[in-house]
Parts: sequence; C-alpha cells; structure tokens
Amino acid sequence: MNLNPETINELISFRKLLHANPEVSGNESSTAARITAYLQKLNPTQILNTRNCHGIIAVFDSRKPGESIVFRAELDALPITEINDFEHRSRTEGVSHKCGHDGHATILLGLAYCLAKHPPEKGKVALLFQPAEETGKGAAAILKESFFQKLKPDFIFGLHNLPGFPMHELLIKNGGFTASVSSLVIKLKGKTAHAAEPEKGVNPASAVAEILLQMQLWSDNRPEKEDFKLITPVHVKLGSIAYGVSAGAAELHFTLRTWTQSQMRALQDRIEVFLLRIKDAHRLGMIFYYTEAFNATNNLPEAVNSIRLAGNHLGLHIREREQPFKWGEDFGLFTQHFKGAFFGLGAGENCPALHNPDYDFPDALIPTGVSIFYEIYRRHLRS
Repeated sequence: MNLNPETINELISFRKLLHANPEVSGNESSTAARITAYLQKLNPTQILNTRNCHGIIAVFDSRKPGESIVFRAELDALPITEINDFEHRSRTEGVSHKCGHDGHATILLGLAYCLAKHPPEKGKVALLFQPAEETGKGAAAILKESFFQKLKPDFIFGLHNLPGFPMHELLIKNGGFTASVSSLVIKLKGKTAHAAEPEKGVNPASAVAEILLQMQLWSDNRPEKEDFKLITPVHVKLGSIAYGVSAGAAELHFTLRTWTQSQMRALQDRIEVFLLRIKDAHRLGMIFYYTEAFNATNNLPEAVNSIRLAGNHLGLHIREREQPFKWGEDFGLFTQHFKGAFFGLGAGENCPALHNPDYDFPDALIPTGVSIFYEIYRRHLRS
C-alpha cells in the first residue's frame, strides 16, 4: 500500500516530534502518551497501555478465525548528547534518539494508518510499541503482560535501520540474526594500606591484571567462526587518586557476545570458575553479576520468507546475510518464545553509525518500512 504525500509528511513531522523529546529506557511516559493519542485517531479495535512498563499494544481484530500477527517497534532513546543543530534536535540534555527508535515507532504508526484503511479480513494484528529495548528489560516486561500471554502470536516481526548499507536495502537471514549479549560486573574487595607499605594491605591490582589478560585471551573476534565469542572491557576502576594509598578495591565491567544462548552459558560458566580461583588466590572479597542481557535473535525460515516475498514484491534489493550481527537486540527474547523474524533496512552508506552523536533516522525509510510491514500483513491476513 502506498501512503499519500500528506500522510507521509504527517508521519515525518511526528517522527521529528519524538526525536525532539527523547526519553531513556524506563522513562518513556510522554513518548507513550503521544503515540497513544496518535493511535486513538485511527480507531483500532483496542489500545492497551501495559501495567508493568510504558508499552502500548494497538489491536486490529477481524473477530474471525485466523492468525495473530505482531509487529514490534521500540520507544526508548539513549543517554547520548546530540551534536546536530537541525530544528528537531533533542531538547533533553544528555538524551537523544541515536538508534532510530523514533523512526521505528513512526513506521508502526504508518502501518496503523494502513490497517485503519484496510483492516484484517481474518485473524488479528497487534502493533507493539515496546519500551526499554536498550537495557534489555522491555521484552521481558511485555511477556509478563496478561494480554500478551493470552495473545500467543503465530508470528512476530520487527526491523532495525542499518547505517552503512544502501538506502532501502533489505537485509535478512535464516537462523541467528543478532548475537547473545550479556554485561558482566566484577567487584573486588581487598584492604587499603600505606602506599609505602602495600604488604600490609591487599591490593587487587594483580587480580585486575590477570582478569583483563585472561578475558583478552578468551576473546575471539572472528564473526565467521561458529564458536565466535567477544569479550570487551568497557570500564575498569582501581582504588582512588590518592598517591599515599595502596588500592583496596577494584571494579571491572565487560560485555560478552556469542552467537547462541548455549554458547553464552558455556562462556559464563568458564568465566565463573576462573573468577572463583582468582578470588581465592589473591585473598579477595568478590561479587560478580550479569546485567543488560539480550537473547540471540533466532529467525524462523518461514517468517524470513514472508519478509523476502514482501521485499521482492516491492522491488527492493535483498541482501542475504552469512553471519549474524554482533550487536544485541531485545527482540531476541520474543524469538525464544514465538515464531518470527527480525530484519534490517539499509539507512544509507554515508549515514552516521548507530549510537553516534550526529546520527538521525532517515525519514525516507518511513514509507519503505511501512510498505514492508503492510505487505507481510497482507500475505498473512488479507485475501
């Protein structure tokens, strides 16, 4: 379905409104309110505001037997200061839409417009506006919602814009599409001493050095390998800037990446055995825990084929990926429970990279994204 120019301009204006008013994960209340108000004009069968988070689910129900299809987009922005100076730049200090979730949510609103004009002839469609994607907490919160538990979708679809690839190019892959990602925090507790007498305390510096070296040795950043694993140090703190004091505490943060959930668990088991040995060898107190976990996205071939057929029908160039992307995506948790697929949409080879301070979602992708989603919908729920 082709959107008319007036509707496209309205969607672009709304996208810029979202961009100018970003909210970080868990605080998307104003974003959710704006989207709810926009949806109300389109008269879906039902609009649900989730109880445990700032999520929104808009349902278009034929009230006839048929499949239940979910299309998902995200709401949250990032704690990044924007350096762009265009009129719709972020008005919130230190927060901006640097992953394009403003654009993804707008694409879903465009699909809602199409569904209002051409409602399902069988089954139902649910449009899921998910919060807290960036922290890996949003999908889990949605899965706890009673409506979603009753819905039990037959298929779920999502997309992400991808700078560095030709504009409007469709990127698909059977099986793994994004990595399993988990962040690891390690806190070490020793005992401070005078810097002239470090032997009278327990300085965790040697343990920090051993941990950093071992993590580097285990890391194997070769995406072409099936047992790919990447361990990235992201933050290290040892003691304080007090030159008369031998440090008595340290903290290390890493991100872990593998292709599958089973590979992630095996890597975590290996690290935990190592850390307990370090703790004992250096006579340290230690706690460690995981945070911001993202399940690997596992694309079902049947769902990928729906995307492929949609792209072919629209005349888009399709790129079949050989390896998954190394970044994490909260959509992965949905694919652990339901049949579905996630795909990429090229945002331009010269578009600033995701999470860069000068990134902005290309508005030219809005009608393309809407058309892909609508064509997938049409093949499932229209005659």
